[in-house]
Amino acid sequence: MPPRDASPPVTAALAAVATTGEVLDHPALHEGLLAPWERRRLDRIRVPGRRDDVVAARLLLRLCVARFTGLPPEDSGPDQFCEDCRRYGHGRPYLSRRPALGVSMSHADGLAAAAVGPGPLGVDVEPATRRPGPLPVLRRLLPGAELREAEAGPDPDAALLRLWVRGEARFKAGGRPGLRLLEWTDPDRAAVAAVAGTGPVTVIACGDPASAPPR
Repeated sequence: MPPRDASPPVTAALAAVATTGEVLDHPALHEGLLAPWERRRLDRIRVPGRRDDVVAARLLLRLCVARFTGLPPEDSGPDQFCEDCRRYGHGRPYLSRRPALGVSMSHADGLAAAAVGPGPLGVDVEPATRRPGPLPVLRRLLPGAELREAEAGPDPDAALLRLWVRGEARFKAGGRPGLRLLEWTDPDRAAVAAVAGTGPVTVIACGDPASAPPR
């Protein structure tokens, strides 16, 4: 089971990790919740499995936002804006109705993750069997001391994967100093996940009754 804060404060962020199948089978989640611009982007994805993963990540984010804010799922979707090209429809997600909240989502090979909470936030998920690389690329992207420690450990492949997931979560949260990090392995879903943010995190399961969005 994923880790849970025993008595999280009201301001604790929410995060969820699920298989794509779990999300697509959720009775309150369906593609009709997606905005027209999201569906247009999906039309450009030609690999069915990847399309399902993208749909699952966007729906799982809606579940988390609805649970956190009390908004209905149809009003819990993100907007996106790219700082580089100054265009909407891609780039870092945000909530126009709740600008003080951070949101993030991730998907990878049959897995989806999402998070919502106060301030900057980043989430990442990878299959536990994946091995990042090659090393020359990792050396350019990851902290040298942490990379050397991971390489020297008893299971360098698994350690490098955890390091990669943590780095991606920090990057999505803006990479600013002082970010708190929660990282865990979900054996039921064969996933490694991490959330970076400014405060504590409560991890909910997609199928838990408590995680159902308001009706």
